[in-house]
Amino acid sequence: MTEASGPQMSRIQQKNRDLILQGALQAFSTHGLRGATIDQIARAAGLSKPNVLYYFGSKDEIHKALLTTLLDMWLAPMQQIDPKGEPLVEVLSYVRAKLLMSRDYPRESRLFAHEILQGAPHLTEILGGGLREIVDRTVVVLERWMDEGRLARVEPRHLIFSIWSMTQHYADFETQVRAVLGAGRDPIDEGAVFLDDLYRKLLTP
Repeated sequence: MTEASGPQMSRIQQKNRDLILQGALQAFSTHGLRGATIDQIARAAGLSKPNVLYYFGSKDEIHKALLTTLLDMWLAPMQQIDPKGEPLVEVLSYVRAKLLMSRDYPRESRLFAHEILQGAPHLTEILGGGLREIVDRTVVVLERWMDEGRLARVEPRHLIFSIWSMTQHYADFETQVRAVLGAGRDPIDEGAVFLDDLYRKLLTP
């Protein structure tokens, strides 16, 4: 990546970079990594192809930057869990935040899921490093709450896995969910009630 993407980026440069990533999301969601082209990304971003290549050297570089940005976004709610907060409230708030992300960012969720299904070739180092560190820190908090008798004891990493799968299902399999529920029903509203009840019963000591 060029210096334009470094810490000294101007406001215009940051705006253009964000436009490119949004254009890439549209192109990759429609055509996949192999089918998408720099020209398509540029058109979706409303920028010229040379302008896109000023910020990113290749399509793969754009793809990796987009996925890294998405991963940061997915992990943000976990990092907001307050170790000094009320345990059940903190966990249920995290579940709801993840569910709302599935409502608000379905394309992003599906793109990230597709990368994982492909073996995460662009995210291997991040998944084994930053992701694990954040999960490990969260596990320490959960285990302390369990040791204090403030949460029912469950395996904390699998608790986190279950929250990911239960909430992201509403984005990754949105068509299936809506087909099963039928018209006139809101998957997210209903899912929020169900998941709150499920995890409240699971984790109440």
